[in-house]
Formats: sequence, C-alpha cells, structure tokens
Amino acid sequence: MPKARGESSTDQPALEWVDAEPRPADRLQLLERENLELEVRLQDLIEAAARNDEVRRKTQERELALLRASSLPLLIELLQAGLKKSFNLDAVSLVLQDPHHEMRHLLAGEPASSGARGVLFVDSLEPLAPQLAELDRPWFGPFRDVEHLQVIPHARHLASLALVPLRRGEHLDGVLVFGSRDLRRFTPDLASDYMAHLGIIAAICLENAVNRARLVRSGLTDFLTGFHNRRYMHARLREELARAHRDRRTVACLMIDVDHFKRINDAHGHLAGDSVLREVARRIDGEIRTSDTGARFGGDEFAVVLPGGNVREAEALARRMLSAVSKMPVLVIPGITVIITLSIGVAVAGPAQGAPELQPLAERLIAAADAALYRSKAAGRNRVMVSSVLVT
Repeated sequence: MPKARGESSTDQPALEWVDAEPRPADRLQLLERENLELEVRLQDLIEAAARNDEVRRKTQERELALLRASSLPLLIELLQAGLKKSFNLDAVSLVLQDPHHEMRHLLAGEPASSGARGVLFVDSLEPLAPQLAELDRPWFGPFRDVEHLQVIPHARHLASLALVPLRRGEHLDGVLVFGSRDLRRFTPDLASDYMAHLGIIAAICLENAVNRARLVRSGLTDFLTGFHNRRYMHARLREELARAHRDRRTVACLMIDVDHFKRINDAHGHLAGDSVLREVARRIDGEIRTSDTGARFGGDEFAVVLPGGNVREAEALARRMLSAVSKMPVLVIPGITVIITLSIGVAVAGPAQGAPELQPLAERLIAAADAALYRSKAAGRNRVMVSSVLVT
C-alpha cells in the first residue's frame, strides 16, 4: 500500500540540514579585513601611479634639456648629473660603446671635457654583461653586486636598478644606468614606456652631438697633425684675453718653429716632413695642460696659448718642449732617423686699461712672440727667447 505524502520510508527520523552561515559579527570582521587589504592595494597603486606620473613629467622636462644641449660634454653632463638631480637618484652611470675611440678623442679636444668624467667607455658591451648587448627595452629590478657593479662601479649601497638602452633602430650606442637605495624605486611592474622613450631621445642626442663635434673639429683642426688650426687658435686667444681682462690676469703665447725643416723635405721628401710634423705635434701636446691650446700655425710653425700663464711658467714650458722634441730621434722614413730641434719665442699679455679691443691685442701678442722666435733663430736655433715687453 503506498505511503502517504510526507511519510518516511523507514522508521528512522529524517535528517535536518543546518545552514552554516557565519555569525553577523564574524561576517563584519571578514569584510573589514578584506576592505583593509583593498585599501592597502589601492594606496599602493595610487602611489605607484603618482611616482610614474612624476617620473614621466620629469622625463619630458629632461628630454627637452637634452635636445637643447649645445655640445657633447654638456650633453653627457646632463645625462649624468642632470638626470641624477632631476630624478632624485642615488647613482647614475653612462656606459657608451666607442669601439674606435672616436668619442673619447672628440671629448679630449673640447674645452669643457670635464663633462666626460664618470663615463664608462667600452669597445663592446658584451664583456661587461652578455645580456646588455641584447637589451631591447628598459630593465627594472633589484641591484646585485656580481651582475651590476661593472656597469655602475662603486655603488654597493644600491637596492634597485634601471638599465635603459640607448638605441637608434638596430644600433645600440650604450646603456644609461639609474640606481636607488629604495628597493621599490625600480620594480618589474613599473611602466617602462617613458624610460624607453628617454633612451631613444638620449641616443639621438648623442648621435647629433657627435656629428656636431665632428663638423666643428673638421673646421677647426689641422688634418695632418690633429692639432687645432690657426683659425681656432685665434678664436681661443681672443676668448682668453677677454677672460684675463675680467680676472686681471695674464695670457702667455708661444710661437714655435721646427729648425731646418726645409732640409728634411729636400733630403727625404714631403712625406718624411709630414711624419716629422706629426711627431713634433705629439711631443708638444704631451707637455701642455688640458687648459692650454696648441695649434699648427702654418707650415712648420706651431703656437701654444697658456691661459693665466706668466713669463716664468711660459719659459719653463718652452724649455720642456725643447727637451721633449730633441731628446729622442724622429723616424722620418724606414731606417732613417733625425734629431729635431725647435726655436721658440715667448710673449705675455697683461690686463688692458679700459675695454680692450681683442683682435688688435691678440695680433700684438702674436707679433711679440713671433719677434722673440726670430731672435731665437738668429741666435743659433734650439733655444727659447722671451719678449721683454708686456703686451697690453
């Protein structure tokens, strides 16, 4: 006989299911904890976004400064000290690939070459770290001594790092390295587009600055010796005379002639003469300061300008040049060497009264040094003569 609706098929009582919902107080505590976690995450995101916006703004400002850089030393200074200050970094390093040493030579010829201090020039990036040569986009992450000290030396105190490739298309010019003591400053979750753009701008600016330096050097450099040419020497002399007038200091000028140079050309040919001029320029350059200006004045004649130089200093330099050039024979052609001597004239210009006319003053100083040079030649060569007149 069928059982009535609702009756149990057994004599046992039916099971009762109890809903295990948390108590209201527990639910409230759980929600409060989840809400706190969300607030912390939201605050982290807000702070990260704010940091990104601030860095992006500063990056745009710095990019404009890089684009306005008027010289290679200034550009390098902006890439290092400028970015360090702008981004409030603890360390910045600039690693540049310079396999033919061209940038190093261009910077050495710049009056403001101190901007290159701290730059790490390398023939290739790969020996520093193989992954650098394949760096396509900025890398953010923790600083590790073993991996990173070669690209940012003397920086063991850092916690996080950014490696920004300086790329022009497929060509990698180098790497810009940013370091911070803050472990959260450069993390993999940071947006890197603005840093990638900075790297591209920096690479383009470097290429433009190098090209400008090449053009300047080609117009103001003697092709044979690598010394500055007469035009550059005149310009620098006027600059130094103006500075000397402001600072109430002196400027010295040396006029230098290679003794019996015509005999070398006649006996061994003009290629031998060219070799002698190159070697004389090299030995003179080895004696002058980085603040001095050496130039090939014309033919076998050279000139040196000493900012702030007095008679005693200029004469001492001239005697060092005599010794440096004459102490070792010069190879003129294979198997033949000759002893080269110099005749040198020295003159000094003092502060002028009133506003000086720089061009006539420069011409008077050169003329005085040239007259002393001719007295040196007339007295038997291989000697130094000093003008007794202070040019004003």
